Amino acid sequence: MPGVVCRRILFALAAMTAVGCQQPQLASAPAAPGAPAAPAMDSQQIAMLQRQQELTQRTSTLDLDNQELQVKLAQVQQQNHLLSDQLQVTREQLNSTTQQLTSAKESQQNIEQQSQALAASMKKRSAAMISANNSLARNLPVINIPGVEVRQDGDVVRIELPADKLFNSNTAQIRSDATTMLNAVVAELQRGYPNQIIGVEGHTDSDPPAAGTWQSNHQLSTARAGAVLDYLTQRAGMKPQQLFLVGHGGNHPVASNASPQGKARNRRVELVVYPDEWQRT
Repeated sequence: MPGVVCRRILFALAAMTAVGCQQPQLASAPAAPGAPAAPAMDSQQIAMLQRQQELTQRTSTLDLDNQELQVKLAQVQQQNHLLSDQLQVTREQLNSTTQQLTSAKESQQNIEQQSQALAASMKKRSAAMISANNSLARNLPVINIPGVEVRQDGDVVRIELPADKLFNSNTAQIRSDATTMLNAVVAELQRGYPNQIIGVEGHTDSDPPAAGTWQSNHQLSTARAGAVLDYLTQRAGMKPQQLFLVGHGGNHPVASNASPQGKARNRRVELVVYPDEWQRT
């Protein structure tokens, strides 16, 4: 539109210029003697020329303004295009974030529901499977096994199995000559504590295990407790639900590690009889 206005102004100036040029020719016709017409025509022509110059300058100014406006319009259109692209990207990111948030909330709800269901299940199983038997401390069956230390420890009974009689040095493989001792212990447990919860706890002395075999005494004690538990369930017929295992490493010595005899006693697997009964559901 600004370009059309400028062209119209130029056409008007051209027409006015043409008229100005013709008027002096008409004024030059013979006039009556003594009539001073020539000076009046010169003033009018000068005024027309000045007006023409003013219009020409105004037209040039408008044309420059029009060019500047077109440049600014192009810049604004480019900025609008960039903003439109950024807005589209932002919308896509917002949609993606919203979907991720919705998915995270659903996952959290599922985890909470699973946790609640698991807690309810564990509570139900605990109530059904374990019942207290506080009479254990008052009615302890006598366990007498040669070479095996048995002692009362509060509400539990601890049966010490020397690791040196169960395993070769720095291993977790039960020796063939250890089966007699293990079978005798199992027979006493089944006679006196057929339904008690029994922990299988592995212990070591304070010396670190030999390099290249075990990373720590905890690992060694856990492996030895696991080997005894496997024997009790797979070969001696005890109920897996009745047993659990723990590896203490060298954290709970029963003798001083300052002497070889003390270290030998600390290397052990204990069968710990608890005053709680396991009951089949």
